[in-house]
Amino acid sequence: MADVPGRPATIKDVAAAAGVGIATVSRVFSGGSVSPATRERVLAAAGDLDYRPSAVGRSLKLQRTGGIGLIVPDVTDPFCADLIAGVLECARTFGEHVLLDAANGDAEREAAIADRMMEQRVDGIIAVPEGDPAAWHSVVTAGGWVVSVDRVLPGPPEVLTVLIDDRAGVRALVEYLVGLGHRRIAFLGAASPGSPKGVRERAFRDTLAQLGVTVDEDLVVAARPERDSAYAAAAGLLQRQAGASAVLAAGHLIGEAAVLVARELDLRVPTDVSIAMVGDVSWAELCDPPLTAVARPGHDAGYRACELLLRDRTRARGGPVTLPTELVIRGSCGPPRRT
Repeated sequence: MADVPGRPATIKDVAAAAGVGIATVSRVFSGGSVSPATRERVLAAAGDLDYRPSAVGRSLKLQRTGGIGLIVPDVTDPFCADLIAGVLECARTFGEHVLLDAANGDAEREAAIADRMMEQRVDGIIAVPEGDPAAWHSVVTAGGWVVSVDRVLPGPPEVLTVLIDDRAGVRALVEYLVGLGHRRIAFLGAASPGSPKGVRERAFRDTLAQLGVTVDEDLVVAARPERDSAYAAAAGLLQRQAGASAVLAAGHLIGEAAVLVARELDLRVPTDVSIAMVGDVSWAELCDPPLTAVARPGHDAGYRACELLLRDRTRARGGPVTLPTELVIRGSCGPPRRT
């Protein structure tokens, strides 16, 4: 059957040109079993006719639309921005599209987004989860795959995990500060009990204990990763007369607050106080002096999470994929001032 000018080629046209049945053409484009010679003949005919399979038709047959759901707490957060870039880059290599949304710290909103994505029949969801793990188990029950980034969601093997080795990063940073001579090291940004970010505080405490340095509980200060809370916590810490010689901030917003407060109090960094933080962001290099930080591989985490979802599901059942951090030493840390 000759192709009619102006009319898109159909599956019938491809079948006729290749000399096979419509069912054979359908198997070729759905990944079914056909001989290599037949597959090559069908693909050649499709190329000659500029035939493009209907994504809508495939989704109706397969009961899915394809694509990946991606849920992050905040699209403006530097780690989340890197994560998104990694997912998008990987998805492009697989020819997949990505549906993106942000929960903004709202557990109910996070669950609603996940439900809506499942209704849209995505292949699976990548998330930096902050809500109830039970909400994610319901996604798995509905037949979806979930890749959790930066948090372990206990449950069935359909919940895959990509973690950042914050414990090793904090340990390296504490060892570096102690090696400079610091013994009064503050931890700014202690997490609430049970928080997944509590691993950073535990690593701080464990490393000091292993090095024979006593933790001063007055220097372990709680702060939420929000500007107002971080600023108040940093001000309360650095205004004390018998303060810390070094400050380890648990996140980039808290590190930013520590730098601002030190500047307002006319504290010289690192002469009066050394400052370092978990999370290397673009402005850290622009500080005066540049800020020492633990770099967390957000882009790599996003890329690997996408790979797990689209290609390596079975391999991932062996346990979480853990990505290394890197200690980036800059000028904001030095030996403590002698008194």
